Parts: sequence; C-alpha cells; structure tokens
Amino acid sequence: MIDIREVRTGDRHYEWIERLMHDAFPPDERRDIDAQRHNVDSEPRFHCCVAEDSGRPVGLFTYWDFGRFCYCEHFATDPELRNQGYGCRVLRAVMERMARPLVLEVEMPADDLSRRRIGFYGRHGLRLWDAVGYVQPPYRTGGNELPMMLMATEGLDPERDAAEVTRTLHRYVYGVER
Repeated sequence: MIDIREVRTGDRHYEWIERLMHDAFPPDERRDIDAQRHNVDSEPRFHCCVAEDSGRPVGLFTYWDFGRFCYCEHFATDPELRNQGYGCRVLRAVMERMARPLVLEVEMPADDLSRRRIGFYGRHGLRLWDAVGYVQPPYRTGGNELPMMLMATEGLDPERDAAEVTRTLHRYVYGVER
C-alpha cells in the first residue's frame, strides 16, 4: 500500500527526495536548493511529500494548496522502480489525499516522452487545457521561461478558471505578477 507522508528537510527521506528531484528535473524546472528547502520548512501552502511502499521511498510529490485547488509542482518515481505501476499507485493516492481539483504543468507534446506523460495524466482523469496558452516563468533570476500546458482534474474549467489559476501559480509559485 502506498503511503503519502509530508516531510521537512531534517526528515530521514529528505536527502533522497532532493537527489531524486535533481535527477528527474532539469535546472529550469526546479528552484535552487536553498529556495526549495525554505519552501519545505517555512511556506505553509507548500507541501513536500515522500511516497512510501512498506516504508521504502518510491517517489516524491510536491504541491501547493491554494484552497480551491492544489497545484502539483513536482512528481517523480524512483527510476529503478519505473514501469512497475508505482506512478499510477502514487498518483491515485495523491488524488485521494487532495479531495479537490488538482492542476499541473506538462511539457508541450513535442516528442514521444512528453506525449506519453500527457497520456499518463489523462488516463488518471486530468484534462489537457490545450486551448490555454501558458508559459512557466523562470524559477530563478537568469533562468528560462518554458512553454508548457496545464492539465486539471474535474472541478476546474479552462474557459472559466485559466486566468485565475495562471495568476495564482505565477504569483505564489514563481513570485511574479503578470
């Protein structure tokens, strides 16, 4: 059974989470170590979670709780355990924990991997907001903006909610007003 447990930087699995995050996400898709650790320990809307199977860490999930919806910032499974169903099991456990709409960013469907990732989330009930133009602001000064797309579960509508979701993510996650 998958257990989703929130951690802080001093917890036993935090170093494992940090290594996995740095292996799974390029620098333009994550913040610097000090900024990430600050959020983990001091930002009340931010939650850093380890996914465990019988006490063994199998994945990470970080999210922001904005009340009306939650935003999945990072989700990754241990590369040694991929293709064993952990991604599906972890995402199901996370979605049960949220009990409200979940939003995430995905890369543009430019290659097979990005299309498979979109398909994975789609099979788990997230809809691609393909008519919504979205750019991920840089995580750090001098970083790059990235063209991305938003996906969301039921309860949010792209026509009605895209502007609010985008403003919220840009302001609180990336620290920019647009």
